[in-house]
Amino acid sequence: MEVMHFVYIIGLTFFPGLELRASIPYALLIANLGLLIIPAIMILNIILGEIVFELLNTVLEIVLRIKFLDRIYQKYVEKTQKKAEKYVKKYGALGLTIFIGIPLPGSGVYTGALAAFLLGFPRKKFSKANIIGVLIAGTIVSVVVLSGINIFDVFY
Repeated sequence: MEVMHFVYIIGLTFFPGLELRASIPYALLIANLGLLIIPAIMILNIILGEIVFELLNTVLEIVLRIKFLDRIYQKYVEKTQKKAEKYVKKYGALGLTIFIGIPLPGSGVYTGALAAFLLGFPRKKFSKANIIGVLIAGTIVSVVVLSGINIFDVFY
């Protein structure tokens, strides 16, 4: 059964919109895997950001030839531009880092990678923002989840 927990964690981490915001609570609250899983989830999320950024730079042109996928992409681009562009254009890499690091719906490595791609970020700048942003998001989510767990200790 433990193998299935790891499969779910990977699936949650790689699912757009959920990422580590869902996989850390799952790992700690449902799978009871302990704190050592948190760095592994963060590393997985960092790798995801790098993969998405690379795919945008290499495969996107080919994928967008499919009209259905192009429509989905265009909608996602519009949402991303509305959410991220003001921060990223004003604050640059710091804005991208904060955007990736705020664990709210619509932010994260998928949207951050797309914003970086659309705004022409070089890989090195994106990678720094991705790593720091994921570490921030992972820390915030972990603290919130662990604080919640400790709050419930009062009832035992």
